Amino acid sequence: MAVMVRKYQRVAGEEREALKAELKRRYLDGESIRGLSISTGRSYGFVHRLLEEAGAPLRPRGGNQRPAPAAG
Repeated sequence: MAVMVRKYQRVAGEEREALKAELKRRYLDGESIRGLSISTGRSYGFVHRLLEEAGAPLRPRGGNQRPAPAAG
């Protein structure tokens, strides 16, 4: 189920709670905040704020990191 809200539309009440729950579930399944913002048509900051409100443990920035080269 993809929750799509119109750009600049205020999201409150039950609709906000439903959107928070879906975003949290998708984020915990591995989607990025950037990907969630694109798919919902909302800003990165809005999605980030809803994930914080939902209590989702946010991953560190930067995506996959390559291991440091071996000292030699």
